[in-house]
Amino acid sequence: MRDKLQTLLARLCFDGMAAALDAELERAEREATPASELIYRLLCAEAASQRQRSLAYRLKQARLPWDWTLETFPFDEQPSLNKGQIKTLAGLDFLSRANNIVLTGKTGTGKTGIAIGILREACLNGYRGRFYDAQDLLDELYASLADRSTARLLKRLSRLQPLVIDKVDNLNVKPEQANAFFRLIDQRYNRVSTIITTSLELTDWYELFEKKHLVDALLDRLRHRCISINIDGLSLRSPEVDASASPGEKKRSARPARQQSRRGATEGSGLGAHS
Repeated sequence: MRDKLQTLLARLCFDGMAAALDAELERAEREATPASELIYRLLCAEAASQRQRSLAYRLKQARLPWDWTLETFPFDEQPSLNKGQIKTLAGLDFLSRANNIVLTGKTGTGKTGIAIGILREACLNGYRGRFYDAQDLLDELYASLADRSTARLLKRLSRLQPLVIDKVDNLNVKPEQANAFFRLIDQRYNRVSTIITTSLELTDWYELFEKKHLVDALLDRLRHRCISINIDGLSLRSPEVDASASPGEKKRSARPARQQSRRGATEGSGLGAHS
């Protein structure tokens, strides 16, 4: 009978229940467990398995380039960064208000690391977000013009919560890309949250996109309900920062990714050099 049950569970893709079946049946025999309790335990095992698979899928779809977390971010090495504010953002209330976040600062100050950490927290809490390098996003938007799939792409991108757009600075921007980027921000405006990192002042976007009327409209939407965070410090890759770190901090920042079972999914805790 157990073989038949395992075959049926495999056919139904009830992996969690199948994994727990033998142990729970043996436990039920030992403890004379009522049938209703046995079924409940098996369903709980299946529910936990489905949550695990869903989380793993969300993290994969988010396309996080590095396994960084906010827990491993070196706040002590960026004193201009308000740790309390970042921890509050990690609570994700800003998502329900459709607030945007703009992280500015010089290269290497940790903008990308903070953005990745917040996106990871969103994925862990059931949101379906995505990380994009800004140039890759612009190129994908441009490619969609060729097969006239831009509307479909924008619709998909407009549902992501949140969408991280990293390194909006030294870009090669064609007029068509600028127009598509504005359409994206416009469709997301007041509906879902966008997190942007840039080493430029927002006023420098006029030179970047070369369309004053478009940048006016873009910044108007982006700045409304916007949380602006400027990281005014040294690059985390600089020798000065490395020399000032304690041996424990250096060891922690060099530590490889590992599994954190308390999250219920594989997560990296390695730090690397946050951009």
